[in-house]
Amino acid sequence: MFETLSEKLSGVFDKLRRRGALSENDVTEALREIRLALLDADVALEVVRDFTANIRERAIGAEVTKSVTPGQQMVKIVHDVLVESLGGEGAVSINLNAPAPIALLMVGLQGSGKTTTSGKIALRLKDKQRKKVLLASLDTQRPAAQLQLQQLAERAGVACLPIIMGQSPVEIARRAMETGRREVFDIVILDTAGRLAIDQVLMDEVKAIRDATRPIETLLVVDAMTGQDAVNTAREFNQQIGVTGIVLTRMDGDARGGAALSMRAITGAPIKLVGSGEKLDALEDFHPERVASRILGMGDIVSLVERAAETIDQAEAEKLAAKMAKGTFDLADYANQLKQIAKMGSLSGILGMLPGVGKLKARMGDANLDGAILKRQAAIISSMTPKERRTPDILKASRKKRIAAGSGTSVQEVNKLLKQFDDMSTMMKRMQKMGQKGLLRQGLGALMPKGIMPGASGRRLF
Repeated sequence: MFETLSEKLSGVFDKLRRRGALSENDVTEALREIRLALLDADVALEVVRDFTANIRERAIGAEVTKSVTPGQQMVKIVHDVLVESLGGEGAVSINLNAPAPIALLMVGLQGSGKTTTSGKIALRLKDKQRKKVLLASLDTQRPAAQLQLQQLAERAGVACLPIIMGQSPVEIARRAMETGRREVFDIVILDTAGRLAIDQVLMDEVKAIRDATRPIETLLVVDAMTGQDAVNTAREFNQQIGVTGIVLTRMDGDARGGAALSMRAITGAPIKLVGSGEKLDALEDFHPERVASRILGMGDIVSLVERAAETIDQAEAEKLAAKMAKGTFDLADYANQLKQIAKMGSLSGILGMLPGVGKLKARMGDANLDGAILKRQAAIISSMTPKERRTPDILKASRKKRIAAGSGTSVQEVNKLLKQFDDMSTMMKRMQKMGQKGLLRQGLGALMPKGIMPGASGRRLF
C-alpha cells in the first residue's frame, strides 16, 4: 500500500540532497511537489492544505546539523506531520470498557466489507482477548446477508443470532442484546445493512438501531480503494450518526493511500483497524507512526516482526536455522521456507515493510512479487523426487522436463528456481566460512553472490 505516494515523496526528498541549508525557495518548491503528490493520492483538498501549512511552518528557517542533510531534515518534518494527520503515536484499540454485553455497531455502505469485517473482529476478540462474542445480522435488505454472517461465525468459532424471518432491524437488534444478557455474552456485534449510496432511509434505520442498543463503539467500515468516495462516506456518517472509530478494508490493494490520510482530519475519529487480505485473520491494528514510516520508505520492521511471531512455526524455524548454519539446507527445506513466508501474506507486502526497498521494488519491475510465484516454486519442488530435493546437482535436462511437466511450469522456471537456491546456498557457505566476526567486519554485501538482486547489475547494494 501507499506505493505511489511513497515513490513521489522519495523523489521530492532526493532533490533536496547536497543542499547546505533549507531556504524558503527550497521549502516552497518541495511543498508544491508534496501538494501534487497528496492530491494525486486522492487526499481531501482541505487535508492537503492543512498538511502543507504545517510542514511550511516547521521547515522554514530550520537549521541543518552537520550530520543531517536537508533531505533528511525534510523527511523528519514530513514524518512528524504525517503521524499527527494519521492520529498521533500508538494504535487506538476498540473500547471494551463498559458493562457486558458490550454492543459494537458496524455501519457502512454496501460492498465495503462490513459483514466480513464483523467476522474478523469477532475472531480477533475471541482469540486475542478471550471474549465470548455474539454476531447478529440486522441486514434484511440484501439476499443471504444473514446466512453469510452465520457462515462467518462458524468459521470464527463464535455464536450467531438465529434468524427469525419477518423481524425488523431494530427488533433483531433488541433480541440480540437480550440474548447477550441472558446467555452472558461479553460482546454483541451488530452488522447493519448497507446501501449502494447514502440515503436518509439508511441513516434513519441506523439511528433507530443506535438508540435502541446504545453501542459503546460505532465502527464505520470503508473501502480504502474508493479514495475520495470513502472520505465523503465517512463525513456523512459522522455528521448524522456519530462515528467512534474507522475500519479501512482493502488496504493491501490501495497504492495511493488518500483515504487513510484524510479520515482522521475529516471525522475526528481514529482509524482503529485495517483489513489486509481476504482471510478471516487478516485484520491489523492501525499504527500511525508505522504507516508514516512506510509511506516515507523507512519500512515497518516492528510490524514485520509481530507478523512473523504470529504466523511462523517457531520449532520449524529453529530447525531450518540449524540446517542453514551447518550448510545442509536442501530444496525440501527451501519449500518449507516458502510455506512460512506465504503464511505472512503477500511477498510484495512483506518487502514493503523493509526499509529502503521501495526503489528496489521499482527496479524489479515485472518480477511478479505475489503469492503466485511462491506457489509455482512450491509446485516445482513438489514434482521432484526426495533424492532430487536432497541433491539438486543431479537435475539434468530430462529430469527438468519431467519436473516442469509435472508442476505445470516451464524448464526456464525450473532453472530460475535452481539458480535462486544455488545463490542462497552460496550465501550460506560464505556466512559459515566468514563466521560472526567476519560478517560484522565486511557487512551483508560480502555475502551476496554477484547479481543476486534484480536490477543490481553487479553493483553492491549493501
